[in-house]
Amino acid sequence: MITLLHRVAAAVFATAAVAAHPAPTYPVNVPPSATLHYTIRSRQSGVTIDGSGTVDWTVSGRNFVARSQANAMLLGKILEARSVGIIDRLGLEPTSFTQKRFRKDETTTTFDRATGQIRFSASSNTYPIDGAVQDRNSMVWQLVSVARAAPARFKPGSSWNFFVAGPKDADPWTFKVVGRDRISTSLGTLDAVHLQKEPPSSGGQRVDLWLAPAREWYPVRLRYTDADGDYIEQTLTQIDRRH
Repeated sequence: MITLLHRVAAAVFATAAVAAHPAPTYPVNVPPSATLHYTIRSRQSGVTIDGSGTVDWTVSGRNFVARSQANAMLLGKILEARSVGIIDRLGLEPTSFTQKRFRKDETTTTFDRATGQIRFSASSNTYPIDGAVQDRNSMVWQLVSVARAAPARFKPGSSWNFFVAGPKDADPWTFKVVGRDRISTSLGTLDAVHLQKEPPSSGGQRVDLWLAPAREWYPVRLRYTDADGDYIEQTLTQIDRRH
């Protein structure tokens, strides 16, 4: 009985903790539509693989679509993700997030604003929608939008907090500005602001982003590192602006 009570209390505390941390609201300046092309270096199951990828960022009125795809030599498509949503005073508000990873089933995360809940096809978890919640794909573009609205505040040591949903659950993410790096690309050497999201103490994915102020703050490099050491790193090669 004591163990059961402990479990119930832990579940209640966890739910309260999520509800007690609404996503902060930041001013935003959404970037213009573009297709970004990347070279990819990936390690999957200990094997290093090269490839290419694209990110289609589309803004149409108050709607947005962010579509990412990564392809590896010999293996073909290793990752595809798509976020769809609206743009309002909170910035990006996704309505759905789909993801398909190599040799895994496609997942769908739904942001049901009629019921105020985030739901997952891959789990029975639910989370309240409170503030500008994001998914793992829209998160990049929300961060870009925030940086474009307040570039002077993106100084080393500054922190930016979000609440982000993945394929199965959601948790708070904190990005910290590490500093500025010079990133070598086929477009030349670009000055970029390096932000890093550390994984939670229980393990998980680390995210590193390099945003280029001179190029609309588009991501010039992205690196996603899993707890087992597998990673996907994308480096910008081309920008196709769309109007």
